[in-house]
Amino acid sequence: MKWNLKKILKELLVTAMLVVVFANVISYLKKPDIESDVLPEINATLINSKAFSTEAFRGKPLLIHFWATWCPTCKAEAGNIETLSKYYNVLSVAVNSGSDADLRQYMKEHELTFSILNDMDHGYADAFAVKVFPTTFVYNSSGELVFTEVGYTSTLGFLFRMWWAQ
Repeated sequence: MKWNLKKILKELLVTAMLVVVFANVISYLKKPDIESDVLPEINATLINSKAFSTEAFRGKPLLIHFWATWCPTCKAEAGNIETLSKYYNVLSVAVNSGSDADLRQYMKEHELTFSILNDMDHGYADAFAVKVFPTTFVYNSSGELVFTEVGYTSTLGFLFRMWWAQ
């Protein structure tokens, strides 16, 4: 069989499409089984000592991202969350990742600035039925859940979901 550029590109495209389909099937099967599709009320203090309230985001889409410093996929995805946080409302929830000081140091070392809620006791992760990291929830401007993602999501994927949620 003779290979040319057209055949190679076709094979790469088919492989990429299969990977996307497979990743979405896995994400669907692993997604949390939450009790409600309505944005819950969260009132908490972030690691930077600022108050956070979901009430402040009524009428705006919000992405809630559960991750951990010990999770390799989360580390790979952190830059995507950083970029997204420059354009959209993002609450990241660090689960079982140490103290606020540990998280501030981690953020400094990795040059990250997005908002973090420290979930040391796994309470928020349990409330959202999160069992796999990273897990992301996208709520639209009406506070309704429109996307749940488990695993790695590209910056473009996040931007599309947030654009759609508007």
